[in-house]
Amino acid sequence: MKNVCFVCLAVCALLFMSECNPAPQTFKIKFDSAKEVSGQKFAIRDITPNLPLDWDEYNFVILEFKITTSQRFHVGFTTHEGYNELRVMSYTPNAWNKLAIPLKFYRQLPDANIDLAATYNQPRYTGWINLGGQRSPLHGVDSIGIRMRAPIGNPEFEIRSIALSVEDPGDQYLGDVPAVDEFGQSNLMSYEGKIHSLQQLQSEWEAEEKEVVRAADYHYSPYGGYLQKQVKGTGFFRVEKVDERWWFVDPEGYLFLSVGVDCVSPGGGGNVRDIEKRAGMFKELPPEELTAAAGNRRNARLISFGLWNLYRRYGEHYREKANEQIIKRMDKWGLNTIANWSSADVYRQNKKAYTLQLRGLGMESRLMGLSDVYAPGFAATVDSAMKSYLPENKNNAWVIGYFVGNEPAWLNQEARLCDIILQGKDSPIKTELAQYLSNGDTPELRKAFIFRTFEIFLQTVKNTMKRYDPHHLNLGIRFGNIGELDEELLKICRSSFDILSFNCYDLRPGKEMMDRAARICDMPMIIGEYHFGTVNRGMAQSLWQVNSEKERGVAYRYYTENAYAHPALIGTAYFQWNDQDLTGRFDGENYNCGLVDVTDRPHTYQVEAMMETAKRLYAIHAGETSPVAQAPEKARGHEAIPNLWNE
Repeated sequence: MKNVCFVCLAVCALLFMSECNPAPQTFKIKFDSAKEVSGQKFAIRDITPNLPLDWDEYNFVILEFKITTSQRFHVGFTTHEGYNELRVMSYTPNAWNKLAIPLKFYRQLPDANIDLAATYNQPRYTGWINLGGQRSPLHGVDSIGIRMRAPIGNPEFEIRSIALSVEDPGDQYLGDVPAVDEFGQSNLMSYEGKIHSLQQLQSEWEAEEKEVVRAADYHYSPYGGYLQKQVKGTGFFRVEKVDERWWFVDPEGYLFLSVGVDCVSPGGGGNVRDIEKRAGMFKELPPEELTAAAGNRRNARLISFGLWNLYRRYGEHYREKANEQIIKRMDKWGLNTIANWSSADVYRQNKKAYTLQLRGLGMESRLMGLSDVYAPGFAATVDSAMKSYLPENKNNAWVIGYFVGNEPAWLNQEARLCDIILQGKDSPIKTELAQYLSNGDTPELRKAFIFRTFEIFLQTVKNTMKRYDPHHLNLGIRFGNIGELDEELLKICRSSFDILSFNCYDLRPGKEMMDRAARICDMPMIIGEYHFGTVNRGMAQSLWQVNSEKERGVAYRYYTENAYAHPALIGTAYFQWNDQDLTGRFDGENYNCGLVDVTDRPHTYQVEAMMETAKRLYAIHAGETSPVAQAPEKARGHEAIPNLWNE
């Protein structure tokens, strides 16, 4: 009887405590997919009473929220200065988590960094942040806004707490089940084609092994050129204008279009960083002996679900067999180029043409990707770097050429870069700039100095490269978009490169933009990066989003075929081979953009679209047939969100 009374008292006590400490109130948004922009603002005092209005003393805002999608959303605050927001992507859709956002992202411009991704992407542990919006003091902060552009599937967002902190409190996963399953897939999302057992996965792998490869459908030469037309071969890749249209010419003289993919590597899309800061997020980790064996110089213990799945598929010699499978897939899908940032073990098989990246050129993060060309020994440093690695590829006919760099962050930021140089540590470039501006300091003079510095850099690289490897092409710098390049800069590129390269995340590359560049430069062009993705697998939707996996294929065909219809466009590199890491790569990105998922299975709609397009590209570029006209439905980019609220 006493025990019964004790239990009753305990239950009553728990009920009393529950009444005194009720569950936090949640505030919910239902995003409307019928609207271009959907969202809502809340008074901060309604969510967390007594939070101060001025945030000068704090360095982090901590949001406790749950969202039903991995689609990017915007988090903003209304202040005395106006509305100030950032883009946020969650690694934990359908589960509660705490995300700590550094307040410096709202207050100040991004720190100088070497390229655009490093500048604007900021990793956390339950999600990641992309910098945008305006920068201003956080005074009079009275409301929070959550909004989304072109929401997919009417997702929902709930928030139950806002807190401030001086120190970084870290992020915290609050879900009841692990966010990542034993195969590296999202454990919080259901979708068509998801793997639920090793037996199912092995069955799908076996089915792929039995597929017939029909490489002859593409009419490729041994190097990937088109058997339809042959001109003079030199034993190396070169460029030539034929009937007023630019082409690559392969080593045997066949006209060639570089149809490639970036980051071709086995076992990607499943790497995990900072495992100790992600408590409760993983159902099961790869075995210790596998992760230790996969280590490298930068990371003694690489935790990778992608490699674990390859080990499950192929056993002890999984790397060699996976590299062979990559070539088989490229043959089947009509891909003839292993593009930038790919695995050396893959391209050194010398079975596909490939591009490489120059390195050791002195480009600095503090200079936003520029080099201090005024430093004593700069030219000698570049010479020493190229001497160390160019000769090994000098006579390799499979090498198309070398890229110099990627998306320099100083472009259109020349005045700010000059401020950074002048306010920074003493250096030769600082001395040179101060002297250059000593008789006048205007935006025009600042731009002229940066352009002059850039030209010295490019000419040094060009001449040094030709000295150690005269056979291969200078593929240029993949600018963020050639539409941002003024005429003077395009002329510098014309005198420095063999090919004008740019990345273009758009529905399709703009014809007027390409016409202008072709008119000024009269040189062929390559698109170094583009892609499309969606949100059904728990990853962010990529820089250009589409509504479904099927629409990824539609978007690829529309973009690629319309790109090659331009007479100057001779190459594309889709970004990238594997989906990105579900819980974020080094800078946080976790895009659904690959041809292959973490379980080593192709994205069917995507690769089937690539196959159909590859069969048509010669005729499209030759002007013999028209590109497809069907565009994806409701595709949207990553540009600034329209200033609309529920309209």
